[in-house]
Amino acid sequence: MTDLAEHTAPGNGTSRKRRTPTKSEPTPATGEVSWDGPGSLLQRVILPRAGDPLDVRALYLDEDETNRKRVSVDTRTRLRLPAHSETSFATYFNAFPASYWRRWTTLESVELRLAVEGECRVDVYRSKADGTQIHVRGTVLDEPGVQQARFLLDLQPFEDGGWYWFDLTTADDPVTMLEASWYSPLDAPGRANVAIGMTTFNRPTDCAGALAAIGEDPLVLDAIGAVFVADQGNNKVKDADGFAEAAEVLGDRLHIHDQPNLGGSGGFSRGMHEALTTTDCDQILLMDDDIVIEPDSILRALAFSRFAEKPMLVGGQMLNLQARSHLHTMGEVVDRHKFKWGPAPHVEHDHDFAKYPLRDPDESRDLHRRIDVDYNGWWMCLIPRPVAEKLGLPLPLFIKWDDTEYGLRAQRNGFPTATLPGVAIWHMPWSDKDDATDWQAYFHLRNRLIVAALHSPYRYGGALFRDSMKNTLKHLMSLEYSTVALQELAMHDFANGPHGLFDLLPAALGSVRKRRGEFDDGRVLASAKELPLPSMDRVRASRFLKPPTNPITIGATLVSGLIRNIMPAQPRHHERPQLNVAAQDARWFLLARLDGATVGTADGRGVAYRKRDPRVFWTLLSTAVANHVRLAREFPRLRRTYRKAMSELTGPENWTRIYHS
Repeated sequence: MTDLAEHTAPGNGTSRKRRTPTKSEPTPATGEVSWDGPGSLLQRVILPRAGDPLDVRALYLDEDETNRKRVSVDTRTRLRLPAHSETSFATYFNAFPASYWRRWTTLESVELRLAVEGECRVDVYRSKADGTQIHVRGTVLDEPGVQQARFLLDLQPFEDGGWYWFDLTTADDPVTMLEASWYSPLDAPGRANVAIGMTTFNRPTDCAGALAAIGEDPLVLDAIGAVFVADQGNNKVKDADGFAEAAEVLGDRLHIHDQPNLGGSGGFSRGMHEALTTTDCDQILLMDDDIVIEPDSILRALAFSRFAEKPMLVGGQMLNLQARSHLHTMGEVVDRHKFKWGPAPHVEHDHDFAKYPLRDPDESRDLHRRIDVDYNGWWMCLIPRPVAEKLGLPLPLFIKWDDTEYGLRAQRNGFPTATLPGVAIWHMPWSDKDDATDWQAYFHLRNRLIVAALHSPYRYGGALFRDSMKNTLKHLMSLEYSTVALQELAMHDFANGPHGLFDLLPAALGSVRKRRGEFDDGRVLASAKELPLPSMDRVRASRFLKPPTNPITIGATLVSGLIRNIMPAQPRHHERPQLNVAAQDARWFLLARLDGATVGTADGRGVAYRKRDPRVFWTLLSTAVANHVRLAREFPRLRRTYRKAMSELTGPENWTRIYHS
């Protein structure tokens, strides 16, 4: 084995000498490699499945176009490379996110271990927070048979960001990579003993698929002590194709609990409650049912949690289920002034790894910066047992804001959250949902107000009510009357205080759907073809799509829309729409000019016929203004009321009662 010194690309900084990798005795070429000495597995190098398309392969392998047809994947951890080829593991699932381990864990170094059969060169690289790439060490493995190599790598240069990765280059003969993994130099403290909590509502096939994925990897299965599924629907997961096979693998770890539909918060609280009261688990992992998971993500989250400097929440990132090479969500924070969630500063939204690999010096620069977050969505979030024992259960919010509130509650008690790259699930992106305007609008606003009452640093809510009123006006201009009506109901229920929240859990959804159905925009038609062809000239309509871009034009457009709503709508436009508007074009400055238009749903499965009604517009607007003024005035009292009720809302007594109601 020939060792080549580290070097830094010109202009990229100074060199730092590294320890020479060591080699142990060769082992048989079985793909099952054993390693001598201490250390715990942190992250395996995982390979794509045989049926994965090329864009998904980009999450695992950084290949040239010519090599894509030649590199052969034997198993999820074993790879065959042809002669005269080069493959990089500078990829989402296989590079090591060193800056996160540097910031949040006790580790000071990490060890790359790999076993190969055949002659090849191994090059280890790292990056800086600005995306600059540095060659750390190059080694030629040139002895016959199976060779094991170890690289002990320093984590100190990664305070602000950066990754480690390695490349393999073959010579005159093919090479088999039997295994490659990232290890800690020391054994991990504590145990990997996780209880998984999932909630499902009439998604039996999705849920069965998630259960099968959990059990498909023996190493993952060994770390799981229990799996709790809160089945809240009429179509039971037990009846789904594939469930029996998944259940057989999980065995007595799997527990299905049928209960009323209490939403995501009710399902996740059940999983957390069962984990705390019926197991001795050290970690609780909350997961959605409608996901596709990379199973090694579970092991990575567990390893990160065990090495964490203090107990903390470890979350997974979200990949786009419909465009699977796209990273949809990197990390999220809460704007305390407006009290809205959103992407953390410097995140790269919807990054396509198939088009822009991690090594891309321009388009992937922000992926090398460490992103700090306030919370992690419960599509995948690991909570250490001591944190759950101290904080209690989620709030009874049905859906929306329960995961956000739990992260803020944890932060308030000294437990941070990390959203860890390389730990991920695939999920339907938010852009394909109408959850801000459909029946979920009620839960968005009511729960936002509740969580603000519990966690806002501002006595009168900061800019919360001003921002909410601004959004209400946009909804009215967009002819989304049902959304504003649901917001009115949300403010009413918030003002009633915390003590009725548990009783609302099984009942609120029915009331919300009924109220929404009273409005034309709340009723979805199968297609615009059910209605006459639109009447407006398409060229004229296209001019309306140009958004106002400065305060003067925005103000003028807003005033024009208000004046327009003094005048009655033309009845003929309520029989024949003026336009068929695509979901992405349904902006307030367009719809404010119309009396009637169909608007496509975000998922493309239907349309709503929105109709301007000045009477409804002014009734809803005047009520909204009065409600916002009243709640802003009463917010200090409501803050005290909700904060005083916190232990009642998060304790097990009311939750246990509602599970069996």
